[in-house]
Amino acid sequence: MRYQLFYWPGIQGRGEFVRLALEDAGAAYDDVARSNTGMDKMMAMMNGGADKRPPFAPPFLKAGKLVIAQAAEILFYFGPRLKLAPGDEAGRLWLHQLQLTVTDFVKEIHDTHHPIAGSLYYEDQMPEAKKFTHYFLKERVPKYLGYFETVLNKSGGPYLLGRKFSYVDLSLFQLIEGLRYAFPNAMTRIERKIPRVVAVRDKVAARPRIKVYLASERRLAFNESGIFRHYPELDD
Repeated sequence: MRYQLFYWPGIQGRGEFVRLALEDAGAAYDDVARSNTGMDKMMAMMNGGADKRPPFAPPFLKAGKLVIAQAAEILFYFGPRLKLAPGDEAGRLWLHQLQLTVTDFVKEIHDTHHPIAGSLYYEDQMPEAKKFTHYFLKERVPKYLGYFETVLNKSGGPYLLGRKFSYVDLSLFQLIEGLRYAFPNAMTRIERKIPRVVAVRDKVAARPRIKVYLASERRLAFNESGIFRHYPELDD
């Protein structure tokens, strides 16, 4: 099957969690909105078109006749198909639980630069962003990454499922990459306490298909329009 991925062009965003799974598995896919008429197609699907079940927002995936939205839901669908999830139900649900925790974390990361409203510019909420981010870096990042460190310890490693590699390991890689971009100073301090998480990041970066992807034009650069944004005044 050739998949169609719909996400905003120009940013990694939540779509990158899906792209990493597709790339690691060597799956055939089109990043639709990056084509000439792709944005029109994406907006038409979001506005309903002929589909009685329109997606609320990207990322969403077209797989044959199926349209699946939400990064965690897409990855739950992909898991067994791309051999990035265990075969048993309990294992798949555990993996989905971990990915939903990633989703919660991503929301808080977004709120570091938009703590009041997404409709306001960062410059319109800088004092609130600085206050939010101070506690985010002090309390929330260590809590989330510390949780994944605990899961890795209990699994026996080297991955979150133990010896089995999964899509959540790819998501953990993306979290570390993004946080390093956004908060390099804070992450230097935080990473000292999460060696197992950092080791997962390194193993993912060394995977052959991921290594090729990261060096390609398909991997968009981090920028100040995405989820992970580097504002030096927030990096304490």
